[in-house]
Amino acid sequence: MTPALVLAAHGTRSAEGEQTLSALAETVRRARPGQRVELSYLEISSPLLADVLPAVPGPVVVVPLLLAGGYHVHIDLPEVIADHRPDAVVAGWLGPHRLLTSALVRKLARAGLRSTDAVLLGAAGSSDPSALADVRAAAHQLAVRLARPVTAAFASAGAPSLEEAVERLGSTPAARVAIASYVLAPGFFHDRLASVGAGLVSEPLGADPDVAALIWHRYDQALQRSHSARERQPLRRA
Repeated sequence: MTPALVLAAHGTRSAEGEQTLSALAETVRRARPGQRVELSYLEISSPLLADVLPAVPGPVVVVPLLLAGGYHVHIDLPEVIADHRPDAVVAGWLGPHRLLTSALVRKLARAGLRSTDAVLLGAAGSSDPSALADVRAAAHQLAVRLARPVTAAFASAGAPSLEEAVERLGSTPAARVAIASYVLAPGFFHDRLASVGAGLVSEPLGADPDVAALIWHRYDQALQRSHSARERQPLRRA
């Protein structure tokens, strides 16, 4: 039986954000017709992951709709799975990855990026240094693709803050500051990106086909790791 895919998003109080994540889930479904795909949330929004997991029959692969590691990946998600579906296979979080870079480049181009713009990668932030490192790695990948410097900046925990980065780049000869929105959907953090006075802010990653392709890639990776781990287990004597 082909394992169902359960998408685990953080949750948002933004109705537009929920609509965007629902559209992303639908894009994921269209990429593999006939495959069961369920959208769930760790908190705030519904349905909650804790309610979805027990209701899905057969094997399950959970893909976190999170762009970096951190508390939700390492604490929240494992606790919910341990309590409600300990047999589930858990995939890695989404970023950094070249498919996200491709989506970011398209979003920036659509927003009107100029060759003279100074570029920031605007992310939520985290108190986890490894999560900040994930975002900085994503900024490096974007810099390589754009052939110009890209600075990672953070809306909450993490340095530099969005305000610091915009102020610093705004004092350079660059015509304007452009922020690549490194969030999946509209909501609190994208609103923060839009409010810091940059000349351009791209749309959230949203229901981009490359994001959907990356979700299936993480799903396939998780299944492959699970199968390899089972094959390495020693045979038990009868």
